[in-house]
Amino acid sequence: MPRAGTGPTITQVAEAAGVSRATVSRVLNGRTSVDPLLGARVKEVAEKLHYRPNLTARNLSTGRTLTIALVLPDLGNPMFQVILRGLSRAAEADGYSVLVAEATSPEREAAIARDARRQCDAVVLVSPRMDDVVLEDLLEQVAPAVLVNRRSPGPRTASVGIDYAVGMTQLVHHLEELGHRELLYVAGPPRSAANRERLAALNDLLDARPAMSLRSLQGGSAMSDGFRVAEQVLDSGATAVLAFNDLVAFGILARLNEFGVDVPGDLSVTGFDGIELSRFAVPRLTTVGQEQLDAGAVAWDLLHRRLVSADGVEGAAPGDGADGALLQPQILLGDSTGRVPPSRAPLAEGGWSVDAPDEDIAQRPLGWLREGRDWTLLHGGALLGAAVTGASMAPVHSPRPHLHPVRSLKGRAMTTTNPVDHRHHFGVSLAVPDVNGTTFWGGRTYVENRGSTLLANHGVQETLEETVGDTGRDLRSSIRWRAHDGSDLLLEDRRTGAFLLPEQQGWGLTWRSRLRADATALTISSPATRGRLGAGYGGLFWRLPGADETRILVEEGRGEPFAHGSTSPFIVVQRRHGNDWTSLVLVQDEQGQGRIDPWFVRASDYIGIGTSFAWEAPREIPRGEQLEVVVRAAVFDHPVIADEVPAIIAAMPPVGDADTPPSSPGAEQSA
Repeated sequence: MPRAGTGPTITQVAEAAGVSRATVSRVLNGRTSVDPLLGARVKEVAEKLHYRPNLTARNLSTGRTLTIALVLPDLGNPMFQVILRGLSRAAEADGYSVLVAEATSPEREAAIARDARRQCDAVVLVSPRMDDVVLEDLLEQVAPAVLVNRRSPGPRTASVGIDYAVGMTQLVHHLEELGHRELLYVAGPPRSAANRERLAALNDLLDARPAMSLRSLQGGSAMSDGFRVAEQVLDSGATAVLAFNDLVAFGILARLNEFGVDVPGDLSVTGFDGIELSRFAVPRLTTVGQEQLDAGAVAWDLLHRRLVSADGVEGAAPGDGADGALLQPQILLGDSTGRVPPSRAPLAEGGWSVDAPDEDIAQRPLGWLREGRDWTLLHGGALLGAAVTGASMAPVHSPRPHLHPVRSLKGRAMTTTNPVDHRHHFGVSLAVPDVNGTTFWGGRTYVENRGSTLLANHGVQETLEETVGDTGRDLRSSIRWRAHDGSDLLLEDRRTGAFLLPEQQGWGLTWRSRLRADATALTISSPATRGRLGAGYGGLFWRLPGADETRILVEEGRGEPFAHGSTSPFIVVQRRHGNDWTSLVLVQDEQGQGRIDPWFVRASDYIGIGTSFAWEAPREIPRGEQLEVVVRAAVFDHPVIADEVPAIIAAMPPVGDADTPPSSPGAEQSA
């Protein structure tokens, strides 16, 4: 037993365990040459005696400090903080501590690294900015060392790198699918190796895509840099911006918001790094994730093997070879990227003018085409719409499949998503504020006596399966609605058909959904059913972009006061854009639905039109029963007047028969 007033000695541990002092030393210093059973006995005795080694004496005898130095350029960058956290946790598990040194000046990096090495057993250098010749000389002086976020210039130093080519390929491919052809790269610090690698990867990608162009703008690595260059970003004329990192992207987003720029409606923005804050940007940032790769822990693994090897432990990895790791990042889709603005979309090869004869419009093939996880609706190669899963939507928006963009034949935008006034509005969707206490509307929930309140009650509409009918015009989807606790609420069978209206120089959509209460009885309610007058929204909701002038027509008359709450069989939205006009005609199918729901109409603060499942009272759906939603829509590049509506409705195909093309020239063709 230890003597009174003093701690136990290594000799006492050895005597109690029945081994030599040398064996105790090897076990407690982490050597692996001791028999595992013997090592376990030594550790058990040391713990029982509360033995703690004298670190000063041990360090003097072994020449080790059991500390390593981490040298990085900017402690304020969250990406470097992530590396520090991963390295510290991994090193601590092996009995090491981490000292941190910030080299804010590139000219001081080498000196700071040498000073740190004199006090520690090894060095981890993160994103060093010195040139390869200086770096190679430094690494010889401070070995053992590991590089992070920089390729090793010599054969004796391991490195942990990020495959920027993979990350940039994913970003460019994503933007290319959205129709972007004019890209802008906001570059990082000129002496940054990561910046050079990312730009080189972008240039290689764009060399293989002659239809796309890339320009570069000098930025930096901080939020202030993105904020500073945002006006130049706008002046560049690009439709999508790739920022050097997430911080630069945050600065760009903040300044664009001050300018009143719609992201992604007017301009798409991406970041790089996937720091945790990117989830909380407004809109949520599309970026490339590195945090989940835990580069700090990988760096420690490589460094620890070198430290163990230096101690001469059998079986340790040699420290004189340049091994390392090249980590593969993954794109993280957010709300900051969207389809190229219609006015900037390139014309399809062999494109047509909407002033062409009616028969030419009818001759062009129309149909849905699979594009990754989503579907695009093409007419003669021109994009009319897209059906997206909504899987990348932020949970607070109640993720749901929706249509966006929807465009007129002339390419005028007829939908918007994630607008500044209501971030949870997404194109055309089934958006319901309350189903059994779960919101499928997004954003805040109306609570009696409290008003709009942000609750953790957002549900998810998950697409299970999608197919297209024989002609390609009818998209069929099976969608599971899940409550905020993950439980099943209902199963939706959705059919979204497309058709042409050649004589009226327009086109249209049919929407039919069967909401089956297959899991439980359903109660659908709205703020109006809980006392908020006129707020009976919830059903098929169509969010339109703003316009210079908006007019609303229903059977009873003209204007929002006539339309809001009306049970008119149709509603017409006319929008003026300078001297041009577009029109949206929505028609409820009374026979198909078995009813006409009141229209929910907003045309002053924003333009949004929807049907209302629960206008004044909750709607009950017993288990095993279903609710039908049957609506037809038509889009035109001229102001539709009320007298034209009967002829337009007569020309629309019956809902559910959109896959059967009308008898007009070329209608049998499909995409």
